[in-house]
Amino acid sequence: MAKLKTSWFCTDCGNESPKWMGRCPACGAWNTMVEETVATGKKEGPKSAAAVSSGRSPEPLSGISFTAEQRISLNNAELDRLLGGGMVQGSLVLIGGEPGIGKSTLSLQIPLACPDLKTLYVTGEESAKQVKLRADRLGGATENCLIYSETLMENIIDQAKAIRPDLMVVDSVQTMFSQNVESSPGSVSQIKETAAMLLRLAKETGIPVILIGHITKEGSIAGPKILEHIVDVVLQFEGENRGTYRLLRAIKNRFGSTSELAVFEMTGRGLREVTNPSEMLIPMHGDGLSGVAVSATMDGTRPFLIEVQALVSSAVYGTPQRSATGFDVRRLNMLLAVLERRAGFKLGMKDVFLNMAGGLKVTEPACDLAVICAVLSSNFDFAIPSDVCFAGEVGLSGEIRPVSQTERRVTEAARLGFKKIFVSTYSGMDQQPDGIEVIKVADIPSLCRVLFK
Repeated sequence: MAKLKTSWFCTDCGNESPKWMGRCPACGAWNTMVEETVATGKKEGPKSAAAVSSGRSPEPLSGISFTAEQRISLNNAELDRLLGGGMVQGSLVLIGGEPGIGKSTLSLQIPLACPDLKTLYVTGEESAKQVKLRADRLGGATENCLIYSETLMENIIDQAKAIRPDLMVVDSVQTMFSQNVESSPGSVSQIKETAAMLLRLAKETGIPVILIGHITKEGSIAGPKILEHIVDVVLQFEGENRGTYRLLRAIKNRFGSTSELAVFEMTGRGLREVTNPSEMLIPMHGDGLSGVAVSATMDGTRPFLIEVQALVSSAVYGTPQRSATGFDVRRLNMLLAVLERRAGFKLGMKDVFLNMAGGLKVTEPACDLAVICAVLSSNFDFAIPSDVCFAGEVGLSGEIRPVSQTERRVTEAARLGFKKIFVSTYSGMDQQPDGIEVIKVADIPSLCRVLFK
């Protein structure tokens, strides 16, 4: 008979400890140790998969035959591109995000958009009637989508092997549990066992599995880090769940690039693909408004033109405020210090508010030039022409540094009708696209002389 004992597990890395510790000795995280009941000793029953001989023997790398992976199109151009051309058979895909951001909506839209695929939709958080209500709101129903409300993994595996679906969706990993583990659903042990069972099912049967996961308050996927190591693909939603746009980013992809990004718009009928997000993120107001600048940024291999909004006003209280939405406030403070020290603009006693339109979070340094121009535009109450955009990084000495893939940024700006783009003098461009003027500047004083003349 198996003996029961209690151990402490780290919720970040899964490290096991015989007693509680304030700090995990493996990953260094604080206050992440949780107590769980585990079974020790021998337990009668069927042998584990590791104890059964597979009958295979090692073979040389040169002798392994290889064919291209068979991919399944999900009838969603953005999602297919994010996955590298479709979903690979036998792959395990993890989708994470904040509550209400669209994880369950997207996972249900996939079988509704692919009526030819026999899909087993396992729901552990909602009843079958709730899934039906969501499907009616999304505007569709299909006979090939089978809803199975269950949380016991042994029953789910048996049903999957009996039905042999073309696609399987599990919502969510935190609600599933196995009888082999003596702990509650959502614990570190249960998440590891559940993910391992689903991975074994996907590899043995070739059924692609979409697994939905929760995230922590810090924004990372909940559960041990081994969960992300087990799965083949990790996709994570970004953006405010109260906003309109949703960004689905590939954090890990064994079958494609992690430089891709998919953009969706949440509507009353589910998530709609946004094939050209730049047209929705550029200014939607008339000319003559100060404090607005357009930045030509890159996210992976995709160019974006987004609107940077700034507001500079006199400080009402003794300490000036520095607030940034969608931008690192520490980098904003650095750029304001560069403006004061290198260019002579006194902003130390003024409040500065910065916002990235569309609810996006921008981390690329190429947005520095647009941020500085938006701040100066609001400070001087001087409107920047709406057909001007910027792409450049600002250094601590006030110089404007070049950014990667300048040609793609300029081409995207010209395609959207911009007439001028400011870049670094050191940007090596072989040719200039038609319809747009590339203005090269070396530092902030030279930029101000050209832009605010």
